[in-house]
Amino acid sequence: MLKEEAMLSKQGWRMLGVVVLLSLILNACAPAPTPAPPTAPPKAAEPTKAPEPTKAPEPTKAPEPTKAPAPADDTTVYGTKLPADAAPYSMQVWVEPCDIKGNHITFDFQVQVYQRFCASDLFQDQLVNLDRDFNVIPNSAERWEVSPDGLTWTFYIKKGLQWSDGTPLTAHDWVATYQYLPDPKHAWDFAWFYSGVLKNWDEIVAGEKPVTELGVKAVDDYTLQFTTKVPWPAFPSMMQFSFVLSKKQMEKYGPLYNSKVETSLSAGPFKLTKLEPGKTIEMVANEMYRGFRQPKLQKVIVQYMDVATGFAAFQNREIDHLGYEWITPADMEIIQKDPVLKKNYFPHFGDFRTDYLVMDTYNKPFNDINVRKAFAKAVDRESIVANVLTPIKGMPAYSFLMPGFPASDKEGKLKDLQAYDCKAAKELLAKAGYPDGKGFPKLEMWLRNEPPAWQAVFQAVAASISSCLGVQIEVSNKDYKVYMDALNAKPTKLTFGAVSYGMDYLDPSNMLGIWLSTGRHSWKNDQFDKLVREASSMTGDPAKRTQMFMEAERILVDDVGGIFIDHRWLGDLFQPYVMGDCFRKPDSIGISAWHWGNDWCWGDFYIHKDVMNLKTHRNK
Repeated sequence: MLKEEAMLSKQGWRMLGVVVLLSLILNACAPAPTPAPPTAPPKAAEPTKAPEPTKAPEPTKAPEPTKAPAPADDTTVYGTKLPADAAPYSMQVWVEPCDIKGNHITFDFQVQVYQRFCASDLFQDQLVNLDRDFNVIPNSAERWEVSPDGLTWTFYIKKGLQWSDGTPLTAHDWVATYQYLPDPKHAWDFAWFYSGVLKNWDEIVAGEKPVTELGVKAVDDYTLQFTTKVPWPAFPSMMQFSFVLSKKQMEKYGPLYNSKVETSLSAGPFKLTKLEPGKTIEMVANEMYRGFRQPKLQKVIVQYMDVATGFAAFQNREIDHLGYEWITPADMEIIQKDPVLKKNYFPHFGDFRTDYLVMDTYNKPFNDINVRKAFAKAVDRESIVANVLTPIKGMPAYSFLMPGFPASDKEGKLKDLQAYDCKAAKELLAKAGYPDGKGFPKLEMWLRNEPPAWQAVFQAVAASISSCLGVQIEVSNKDYKVYMDALNAKPTKLTFGAVSYGMDYLDPSNMLGIWLSTGRHSWKNDQFDKLVREASSMTGDPAKRTQMFMEAERILVDDVGGIFIDHRWLGDLFQPYVMGDCFRKPDSIGISAWHWGNDWCWGDFYIHKDVMNLKTHRNK
């Protein structure tokens, strides 16, 4: 049995869903209504006819070896039948766009999080996954349990899982992966994630202890144990990111083995067959895969293109799916006016993502709380959302946690702390010694490789601040790695910038945890640190735990650790012939969407037979 501490109950998640739904109704900037379920698909295809029997050889000739009959075109490589309304297996091809400006080096989360190729993390499964209501469910681990003291988590790995070369997938692969993560030589760009959680993690990252002393071990081939520094009730949720690398392949070729076709190895639903960065990537179904998301798709193709051309490519049926980051406000207007596009656009709250401004609060000019508050109150969020972002893509943010997220300010009690008030903003800046912006240094607002739609949002933010306070702000869109290296540097090399963040697991310890003084931002508040650390490891009193997180967020907003701009509404646009219950079937609160963390969708997607009547990339 899964421990009650390991995840929220079904009832709890339904209550969260109700909160989310209510917040959508009450908020004036709610997104467009969820599209209606798709119409009933056409009748099933006629069964594939059996092959004609092989003619007997001429009696005077030696018989030729009989060839095995080709697999029926309604059957996957796993021997399972496609849905009755599916196109032939040879046409089960998914084409995904990829930003040609992306600086990608790996497919693997455990190597580099912010430099992954598109359609990444399909070469392995995590220990857990999430269902459509955000409940933690088994994946590579069939079950797990926690020790009475709350410090040791034991995961029991399913037997029979294997790599694409037939090598068994075992606990030793996870141990090798996790020992690689905090290695100072690795310099993982997500190292903060386990800070203060896994035993000896911080000491290893600092080079004070060897990786062999990390709190992870293989009890046997199929029993994996993690030891935490303090009790951590949200630990199973964190295992959503427990992707695994092959111990054998790492030892032989190094951690970037998946960046070459000839050395790539998969324990996931697909395996790599072609890699031409900047041009195309191809993967085919991994016939050796024994996990819980065996794909109906025969192939996945990634096509590199400019983000500005993505929507046109979708309209021309050159690609099958378009994520929210590829859709501009102008594109959204077209989608909302076109009945077919609107029906196949599925909005959702995604990973509860918030856009915000970051500052180096340890040095001038942002070490002055009056400067930070002046900037916060100079941002006209309502106007920016209404006229630039559009309500269907976001809502104004006055705090970090999006309404509906656990411990969020769903009643708007924190709004006044950073609400737009240009007069008050001017007075605060004058109090800091910069009346009407005189003497204030010229600023460069860094963006993290944002697409055009989000560049426009942050340009509007900069314009709002400049117009109100009389300060000069230049907006500069930087390479992803350049931005993250500057943000993560200690001391920081980022004076002023804009960024977004969404949950890694659905618990305030994650979202608020990035604001700890040991996290990625140059802001420190001892009381905030104390509240978040104590609440994160608290068991037995959920109400008190929630209240402590809420108190911590008030400190964050009031002390202006960040300036919060908007909460993003995400969404996915699919071709009408892309099917799958995972996004067309509504969740427990009636939202149909490809929810964040639903990696099992890759075993659910398929191409409808209607594609055979259309001019697409499959049948030009």
